[in-house]
Amino acid sequence: MKATYHKHILEFKRPSGTSRGILKTKETWFIVISADEKKGIGECGILRTLSIDDRPDYEEKLKWTCDNIHLGVNFLYHELKEFPSIQFGVEMAFKSLESADGFTLFPSHFVNGNDAIPINGLIWMGEKEFMKDQIVEKLDQGFDCIKMKIGAIDFDAELDLLSYIRSQFSKEVIELRVDANGAFSPDEALDKLKRLSVHDLHSIEQPIKQGQYEMMKDLCNDTPLPIALDEELIGVFDVTEKRKLLLTIQPQFIILKPSLIGGFKGTQEWIDIADELNIGWWITSALESNIGLNAIAQFTYTLNNNMPQGLGTGSLYTNNITSPLLVEKGTLKYSVNKQWLVPYL
Repeated sequence: MKATYHKHILEFKRPSGTSRGILKTKETWFIVISADEKKGIGECGILRTLSIDDRPDYEEKLKWTCDNIHLGVNFLYHELKEFPSIQFGVEMAFKSLESADGFTLFPSHFVNGNDAIPINGLIWMGEKEFMKDQIVEKLDQGFDCIKMKIGAIDFDAELDLLSYIRSQFSKEVIELRVDANGAFSPDEALDKLKRLSVHDLHSIEQPIKQGQYEMMKDLCNDTPLPIALDEELIGVFDVTEKRKLLLTIQPQFIILKPSLIGGFKGTQEWIDIADELNIGWWITSALESNIGLNAIAQFTYTLNNNMPQGLGTGSLYTNNITSPLLVEKGTLKYSVNKQWLVPYL
């Protein structure tokens, strides 16, 4: 058994705005395992400035992983504790190697093309008219759940956009989620949540920056609007610490990005604790290529969560990996009539 790694720079079709700046490209890495004339591929989806494993020794750790691939997935997973995106890439690559076709990681009605996953339509930050155009486009495409990133433009302008959606569609017709990416200061957060809540929102992701446990706890206790933790989960490796965080803050929801929290195993640990504490959850991709998105989508389908998931990022890039994944009428589908085309295999 041997392994190699490959860097791949994904290029956005159009610059995409977040509270951390404008994204034009997205770096990702692939691990390819070869054994007995079979190959398996996994994606290490790092998000610079956000991933806990955004470190100078990242590529060095990738090389070490490939050099020691013969030690197996369980040993490597433990050794890669501080590199959750590489953990996920290794998990994915071994599942790919073991599968019949290299891409069916979790056999299901989804992979067979007989069922689809409901997803949210993502509205990127930008000028008010640009954001409004995106909203109209997503509604025309048949989405009944929209997630809008907020915190970069004038707050009143963002409220106007939400008001516009609600003037056209009630909460029974369109579910609205917003993602602040930690943009609110603790002093202003509760007031902003109150102003947002009049628009019948489903939830808000990460209203204040992560790491402020007591402040977030107070917000979750007093909020008129359900709060979902996102960045808050990054860098919490130990199961005991995960339980402590959720017991302390007691959020209404958590959002799980496998590339940032240790892949399938790390995600399942969070889910088990959340279910025990009656905390809701859903899964979101983190700007991976279609290799990573495929793994996340197949895993998500097996969990039987009927909420719209955050898996609509496959069409963002000009040079994504050609795959059978497609978005249709607000759902993610796996087309049995389309083929994979992966340059690294």
